[in-house]
Formats: sequence, structure tokens, C-alpha cells
Amino acid sequence: MTATEQGECALCGLPLSRGRVEGEGAEYCCTGCRDVHDALGDAAVDSDDVREAVADDTTLDDEPPEGYERSYLHVSGMHCTTCEAFLESVAGNASGIHGAQASYVTETVRVDHDPAVVDEDEVQDRLTTAGYVADDREEGTAGSHAEETLLWRIAAGVMLGMAVMLPYFVYIYPVHFGLYPPWLAEMAETQLQGATYFYVVLFLLTSLVLFGVGKPILRGALVSLRAKSPNMDLLVALAALSAYAYSTLAAALGRIDIYYDVTVAIVVVVTAGNYYESSIKKRAMGMLSELTDEQVSTATLLDDGETTTVDVSQLSEGDHVLVRTGDRIPVDGVVVDGEGTVDEAVVTGESLPVSKAPGEEVVGGSVLSDGSLTVEVGEGATSSIDRVTNLLWNLQSANGGVQKLADQLAVIFVPAVVLLAAVAGVTYLALGAGTTQAVLVSLTVLLVSCPCALGLATPLAVASGIRDAIERNIVVFDETVFERFRGVDTVVFDKTGTLTTGELELKRSDAPEGALAAAAALERRSSHPVAAAIADAFAGDWADDPVTSFESHANGVAGTVDGADAVVGHPDLFEEYGWTVADDLRDRAAAVRSNGDLPILVGRDGEAEGVIVLGDQPRPGWEETVTELADRGVDVVLLTGDESEATATFRKHPAIDRVFAGVPPEGKAETVRRLGTDRTLAMVGDGTNDGPALASADLGIALGSGTAIAVDAADVAIVDDDLGSLETVFDLSTATGRRVKQNIGWAFCYNAIAIPLALSGTLNPLFAAVAMASSSLLVVANSSRPLLEAGE
Repeated sequence: MTATEQGECALCGLPLSRGRVEGEGAEYCCTGCRDVHDALGDAAVDSDDVREAVADDTTLDDEPPEGYERSYLHVSGMHCTTCEAFLESVAGNASGIHGAQASYVTETVRVDHDPAVVDEDEVQDRLTTAGYVADDREEGTAGSHAEETLLWRIAAGVMLGMAVMLPYFVYIYPVHFGLYPPWLAEMAETQLQGATYFYVVLFLLTSLVLFGVGKPILRGALVSLRAKSPNMDLLVALAALSAYAYSTLAAALGRIDIYYDVTVAIVVVVTAGNYYESSIKKRAMGMLSELTDEQVSTATLLDDGETTTVDVSQLSEGDHVLVRTGDRIPVDGVVVDGEGTVDEAVVTGESLPVSKAPGEEVVGGSVLSDGSLTVEVGEGATSSIDRVTNLLWNLQSANGGVQKLADQLAVIFVPAVVLLAAVAGVTYLALGAGTTQAVLVSLTVLLVSCPCALGLATPLAVASGIRDAIERNIVVFDETVFERFRGVDTVVFDKTGTLTTGELELKRSDAPEGALAAAAALERRSSHPVAAAIADAFAGDWADDPVTSFESHANGVAGTVDGADAVVGHPDLFEEYGWTVADDLRDRAAAVRSNGDLPILVGRDGEAEGVIVLGDQPRPGWEETVTELADRGVDVVLLTGDESEATATFRKHPAIDRVFAGVPPEGKAETVRRLGTDRTLAMVGDGTNDGPALASADLGIALGSGTAIAVDAADVAIVDDDLGSLETVFDLSTATGRRVKQNIGWAFCYNAIAIPLALSGTLNPLFAAVAMASSSLLVVANSSRPLLEAGE
């Protein structure tokens, strides 16, 4: 059954009860969805197929089963898809849990559980295992605790490592490398062979480093084994444990060729690299972490004139809820009593406030900025914010789980190296070599193959890009951003708050100064969204408060100012008062509205005297930004929830290829998917309504002043709202790509030389450790260089 047959919009899937617009062979919830479908067609991807694909890619339904609760938990320590699979398995095996879904990108686990069997605290306890730490998403203590713990691990690793390395520099290295004169070397070797206490101390110190500092590495290796998905943690752990086990056995047999230094070097280098990468990205936000800012948990239920505060989940279709000025409307519904002005920008993206009266629909999650409303709860007692939240999670979960390059290589590289080391050892034994030599060759192969350089090559280069971006007020949340950005050929912009400032400002006025001053005096007493703009623009020079009476309406204000009656608002308000509005003034107001701006009439003593024009001002530098993108060969598309009239300024610009107006949040996500079927697409937005579209795009870019959900859904945030930073992101992505290739090239070059030498027996484990450390240092040094010249 198609979406239309189910009574849903053929594009976005919203119920047609919200609106019904006829199209060619289908029905849509609004003209915006119809226009998108007419322009893009099915784009080889049917919306039903997309929704089914998303559903198939998740372990949870859109809604938890009856009687179950849905909890979002922050779990620190996740760093790859192996972690996702492991935690989903841990949670899913518990009684009372219907299912779980994890996202390592956001360190969030979503769990549906029966509160009568297992509460949220018990779910947290279950997920706090194997080194992972779960806590409440809002408190977010696990993340900061994990970072502090990692810092302490590094400090402990450095101090303990120095204690291990000191005797190596004083005794062991000089003996191995022949740095002492013969008589001193012989004496030192004799002392080393009989220094049982010395080896016990080295064993204890190395054990602390390996099992204490290296605990996250060992945990990652264990998890990869449980999940049957080899990763770089496994190969690092194998190298460190092999050197540790061999050295312990050699020391017990009285040998002096011990390689505890190798174990210490591997653990400390990898741990420091992980901390460096983590600390640079610590400003990244977990998706959905602040959704409670936009969602409503309680409602004021109105029953026979009595009000009761209830949980939103207890509301049923047909209930009446009371919404006062400043409140967020809890669920979608219809106004049955009262009048008010609603700010729907957070949900729909509409920049202008909307007046609501009995019989009109309201959107859950929007804010009643002025007035009082009684709302009848609609079908399903759901909020548009809730739908956006679910859609956003599903989109991000479907697109998430992108492994690092190193982990992708590990699936083949780890088994291959282990097999190569084993074959080398067996071959040497078969050729008549001693057991010690065969074991040393195998150990050397494991050590030279230890992917410190390869494992650090990509993350450190990307971390350099993130570092340089932060210095330019750009925050990158996902390490794959720069790689994906290099292929972008289309940029989709939201309008309100992105190409515009998102705030109502005075554009012009043509009323007498006295009427404007009277309007400002009245608006100072109003909480209407347009009041501040008028009050600030036309503050009169009054010695005292000139307002002696005041009335607020959904479509304006009225009162007495300095002894004269005054009205400020929509032409309909003037008609209600029986005041005169000249035809030319009505025409001017209509022309202003058709251009996407907000006309406010002002008048005194029974007659409208002029009009104030308020509008959402274009953001400085927008023209330069879209022009530069066009010059790069990038297609520019405008996608907005505002009606078509509000896009007139942008439609005229030659650099903007397409404009889609009047599109709801769900429609935005579908539009982005259809646009992106044959191209690589970036979406730039700032509002909650942009969240699904940001998550649907190959790259999501949020302006830093945007709502939390928009930033959470994005891959990049431009903190200072400078659209020109888009050019910088393009430049950084190109430079980061070059740096990654340099690092990986060196890492593979090292392995191509070192592994054959190890197989030939030319290298011993000590030289292997030195070579491994040198390759890692070169990668670190190369990554530390700035990607862009100063000032770029």
C-alpha cells in the first residue's frame, strides 16, 4: 500500500489530515512537497523504500512496544562499529529489554525496556561493562570521567615507562648494541643474567603499564574477538602481549634478550595517540543530547474548568490542554478556544510568527509567544518534535557506523599478519632453526607489523584538520568529514537563520513620527515576537509612560497613548475596531506580504496612517558565499519551510540553481535524499526542523547559533555564523586528504620494508621496536604541521 493510499503525503509521509494538495497521480500535505516531487520525481528512490530501508537497518521500531519505555544513554569508550555490535548484544540479552541500538559516532545507546522488569539505572549498570561507562545522556558525566581517566592513564604510562626504560638505556641497550668496551660489556651481561630482582621489578612495572594503562586496548581486542570482527586494537594487543609473554619467559629462563620496552612503547604511543585525537574532538556534541530543550514532558490538562498537570504520555486524542504565553505546545492539535501568536520556527522553519484562532491547527513543539489557547489533542497525541526526533535518530543510525580506515584494513590485515608470523616461525623450525630463533622471528614479524604508524596515519591527519578548523571557529564532529567533503558537488541551504539572520528587523516605514512613537510605546507592553523590533526602532522621547490603556490581540495591540487612541497590527484588527484603512495602504501591505515580509499597520484616532515593514534580513556575505561555490562548480539549492514569497530575493541570484519553498521537516529530508541520489550533497541549516535534512545529507553543516538539535545532527558547526567559512572547510578537506595520503604512504612504505626484513631474520625485536617507534614519530611530526598557511 502506498503512502497516498494510507492517507499520507506521497513525498514526506505526513498525514494528509494536515493538508491535502492534489498532484499528478498523487496527493501531498503541502504545495512544497508537491513542487519537490514535480521537480525531482522519484529520483530512483521511492519514499516508501527509503522508510523501509531505514526500518530494516535498525533494531528498534519507530515506537517502543506497549508498556515499554525508551531510554537514551550516553556510553563512553565507543570508537568503532565493533563497539556498537557488542553493546547491542549486551543490552539485548537482558530480560525486560525489547531491543537496543548503538551509535559510536554519538556515543549513544537507545534501549526499549520494560520498567516493571528493568529500570533505566539497571540498564546503565548492564551497559557499564568491559571498560564502557554508561550514564544519563543529560548528565553526561561518563564522557568527562572517561577523558580524565585517559589522561591519568597517559601520565601513569609515561612515569612507569620511564622507570622501565631507564635500566634499558643504562644496561640493556649498551649490551645489545655493543656500546660498552668488551670488559665492561662482559661484566654488565653477567650482572644482567643474575639480576633476578631486576627482572621482577621490570615485570611488575610492565604489567602495570600493559594491564592498567593499556586496559582500553585490551578491552577493544577482546570485544573484537567476541564480535568476530578483527580491529587494530587486536593487532596492537597481540604485539604488546607477545613481547610481554616472550620477555617474561626469557627472564624466567635466565636470558637477557627481554623486550618489555617494546610492550611499554606500544601501549604508551597508542594511548597517547587516542588521547590526542579525543582531546581535539572534545567539543563535539552527542546527537540528541539536548532534545529535552525542545520536547515537552508535561501538559496542563483542562477538564470541566479544572486544570491538572499530567505527563504528555497520558494525553489521549480529544483531551483539552491549556497553553499559556511562553509555554511550548505539548502535542499537535486544534485550537478550540482563545487566540494567540505562535512561533513555529523551531519546527517548521517559518520565520514569521503565526496567529492562531479557534479551528486552526497547532504544531507540537512550537511556542505560544502571546495569548492563551485551549488545544484539543489530535490523533495519536504526538508532537512534530517527536516525529523529527525519531526521524533524525533513524537517519543518523542508518548512515552511522563508518569505520576508520585503519579498522577497515584490519579485517584483512590482522589475520594476514598473524598467519604470516605463524608461518614464518614454523618455516624456520622446519629449516632446522632453533626454537628460540623461530619464536624471535615470529615475534619480530608481529612487532614490525604493529600498526602504530598505520593506526595513527589517518586519525592524526584528520585531527590536524579538526585542530586547524577550530582555530578558524569551525568545529568538526565526525572524523570522516574531510574525506567526504572532497566529493561534494551540491550545497543545499536552509533560508531562515542560515542565508538570513532569523530575526525580525525593521526594513522600512512610511508613517508619521508620532504614530511610530505611539506604536513603540504600546509594543513595549507586548510579548508578541514583533514587539521588540518595533519598540527598539521607534522608541519615543516620552518623559513618563504615555500609555494609559492597553489591549493585546492575536493580530496586534491597541490602547491609549498620550491621550490619543492607537492601533498597531494587521488590517483585520483595524476592521474590528471600525477604523478606516485606505485602499492604497491595503495594497501596499499586500505587496509587502507577497514579497515575504511582514506588514504592520499603525494608526491613531480612527484611521490607519502608515505601514511598518519587518523582515528577516539576509545574512552578510551570503552573496559572496553562493557565488564562490558556483565558481567552484558546486550547484547551490535553497530549501526552506517558508512560503515561496519569502524567497524572492534569493530566486533572482544567478548562483542559486533551484529553490524549494514551503517544505516541512520530513519533506526536507526526503528532498535531500532525492537530490543526493546521483550527487554528493552538503546541507547547511540552523534549526530543529533542519535536523532530519542535515542527517540525510552526505554532509550536514550547522551554524553555531542554531538550535541544539541542528548542531547535534550536523557533521560541522560554524561557530561564528560566518558563511565564508564554507570555503575554508573545502580548503581544509583538500589539505587533509593530502596529509592522510602522505601518512598512509609512509606507513605502508615502512611495512613493505620492515616485514620482509623481519621474515629474513635480519631484524631482531629490539630493532623492530625502534623502527616501529621511528615510523610513528614521523607520522606524528608530519601531522603536527599546519594544513593551511596562516591567514587562510
